[in-house]
Amino acid sequence: MLNDDQLLRYSRQIMLPEVDIAGQEAWLKASVLIIGVGGLGSPVAMYLAAAGVGRLVLVDDDQVELTNLQRQIVHRTETIGMAKVDSAKATLAALNPDTDVVAINARLDAAALEKQVSESDLVVDCCDNFTTRFAVNAACVKHKTPLVSGAAIRLEGQVAVFDPRSEDAPCYRCLYRDGDEENLTCSESGVLAPLVGIIGSVQAMEALKVLAGLGEPLVGRLLLLDGRHMDWRTLTLRRDPECPCCGDKNN
Repeated sequence: MLNDDQLLRYSRQIMLPEVDIAGQEAWLKASVLIIGVGGLGSPVAMYLAAAGVGRLVLVDDDQVELTNLQRQIVHRTETIGMAKVDSAKATLAALNPDTDVVAINARLDAAALEKQVSESDLVVDCCDNFTTRFAVNAACVKHKTPLVSGAAIRLEGQVAVFDPRSEDAPCYRCLYRDGDEENLTCSESGVLAPLVGIIGSVQAMEALKVLAGLGEPLVGRLLLLDGRHMDWRTLTLRRDPECPCCGDKNN
């Protein structure tokens, strides 16, 4: 039940017919796992906390560096050298003390990742490498946990939602296979600061939609952004029966 302070804090959301009290309560009861608290994880964590998601589990094993501050807005100059998850936790606590933030300063092994995924209502993948993306996807498929995936580099970004609760929905491995991946990093390729804000904000929007059951999430669709020309495209994704992760032989 929402208290008076919460009714006031979230009033601009509650007045939306698609959200109402039921949607806000769904967010307050939700637990979201965020993998990576960098460029994408910053706006994701901040918007989910501001929107009133009850529990956020932050996973990252990096420390805040000066080069991060150009785009990783959850961190501050004074937190340089601090673990990113602790830096982010401090910012989120100041933003919304209602949100319970769990900081995990580690790179999760398979067992630990599966445990966190199984205990979450939704996972937001904000990492920067395919090894982790494949592992997160596999855990989400196994435990039927919705996954919001995002990527951003240079002036290009993409977002998709993978929901294994739906039998005909594709998973991340239906889109990318072994040998397809190329681990581009911001330190090697560069990235324009607002790009990660745009993509991360879309990820946060999709996460809220899935958690409250509102609108039409990006399930079975890949949203692509060409920031150079501010051109958005949507590609249809289909489940691959031969997928090594969610394919028929694995069911």
